[in-house]
Amino acid sequence: MEFKKGYIEGVEVRELKKFLDYRGWLCELFRKDELSQELFPQMAYCSLTYPGISRGPHAHHHQTDIFCFLGPGNFEVRLWDNRESSPTYKNMQIIYAGKDNPLVVIVPPGVVHGYKVIGNEPGLVFNCPNKLYAGEGKKEPVDEIRYEEDEESPFHF
Repeated sequence: MEFKKGYIEGVEVRELKKFLDYRGWLCELFRKDELSQELFPQMAYCSLTYPGISRGPHAHHHQTDIFCFLGPGNFEVRLWDNRESSPTYKNMQIIYAGKDNPLVVIVPPGVVHGYKVIGNEPGLVFNCPNKLYAGEGKKEPVDEIRYEEDEESPFHF
């Protein structure tokens, strides 16, 4: 399967603004009045990734991810539109985000996504997905389609 570079319908990219003062900085990650109700976060987590390491690629059947890349560290975020019904099917979008370009990246279901830390600093990511990992009480199947171990996968950095 061949992908071409381009915008992906349904992916939202928003700037994050850091408010600086002598104590450090503060950054709003999301606001209820800026998200549609179906995107309201159901959980939140953060992960630290070391330089040169990638996470993903994977996709979700039902979950929307709301990634917040604000540093430390910088990321190359790759997205592949694997939704056959999408007008941007087979597009690949690359976004640079993190300390030097703080962004929120909203990834809808069916869009394959992954990121890699670029530069020499570890990268910190916050995710506020609209579904619980493994459902209530972690008793349901995990909503993930994993591609990391598939050498035949078209989704690579």
